Order: sequence, then C-alpha cells, then structure tokens
Amino acid sequence: MPTRHVILLLALWLAASLALGASGVLTGLKPPLPQAILVAITILVILAGIFIRPLRQWAMSVDLRLPVAFHLTRFVGFYFLYLYSRDELPYAFAVPGGIGDIIVAALALLLIMTTSPNTPRGRWLYLGWNILGLIDILGVVATAATQALTVPGSMDALLRLPLCLLLLFVVPIIIATHVLLMVRLLRTSSVG
Repeated sequence: MPTRHVILLLALWLAASLALGASGVLTGLKPPLPQAILVAITILVILAGIFIRPLRQWAMSVDLRLPVAFHLTRFVGFYFLYLYSRDELPYAFAVPGGIGDIIVAALALLLIMTTSPNTPRGRWLYLGWNILGLIDILGVVATAATQALTVPGSMDALLRLPLCLLLLFVVPIIIATHVLLMVRLLRTSSVG
C-alpha cells in the first residue's frame, strides 16, 4: 500500500472525526463511554495493522521517521496548559500530561532531524524514545479517565472540538504507532 493511500485513509478518518465532533453528539457522553470508545478505536487500528495485509506490509516497511512524525501532534500539550490557565482542564491532567506530551514531541522532532532509525545507535535511541512516549501517553489516558470518573465534568473539554479529535483520531494513532515502533525496533537483531 503506498503511503499516499494511507494518508488518504487517515484524511477520511479525520474528516469523519471532525464531522462527529462538530455534531455535538460526544458532549452528552458520560464515563466510562468515552474511555471505551478510545479503547475500541485503538484496538481496531492495531487489529487493522495486523490483519489487513496491504496495511501491515506498509507498516512493516515505512520509514520509521514517518510514524514518529505523527507524534508532533503531542505539542497539543501547550494547549492543555493554556486550558488549565483558564480553569477548563484540571491540573492533574493538564500540567503533567501537557508537559509530558511537549517533551515527547520535542524529542520526536529531535530524533527525526538528527538520527536515522536504521543504525544500531539510532534504533536504541528510537526504542528509548518509544518507551518514554508510550509510558507518557498511557499515563495521560489513565489520568484523563480517572479525572473524568472522579470529578464529573472536569474533562468535558475533551468531548468538544478540537480536543475530541484526541479521543477519535490522535490518541488511537499515537498508541498504535508506539506498538508498531516497538514491533519494528525489537525485530531488528541489533536491538533485540
């Protein structure tokens, strides 16, 4: 599958996510339904990467810098901090999650610009970044779920545009690309 086809699929998915977010239907969801939606979409993306042969072939051959580049979306952490300053997101989510995402995005940019994942040293650096990024995103998701369940209404901003795109599009891809990177990097004999 050519990369342009993958980009087209992602664009269609993003358009559908935007339409769903614009409809306002997500704003009425109560925990744990948003969390279940996130988990379901993430599982579907990972399963598609495993069982849809052209997509699997693409994922197993694409330059690893491309899926890492998607993590530049994690600069959304700056927006988390801004929303916290306006009392629209709780500290427990916005500040640690925002700072963590900013760090992971900055390190992704640094890796893409300076390091090839095709060298032994590069594979180790990408693997280290991947582990850090996966721990961060799982922590952000867990914190968001905990806040939503224990402080009703505190995470409502994540159910409206633009942040509902995290639930419907960005976070499932982030987690799936972490899985992809882990598989690819650990399959390489120099790392494994």
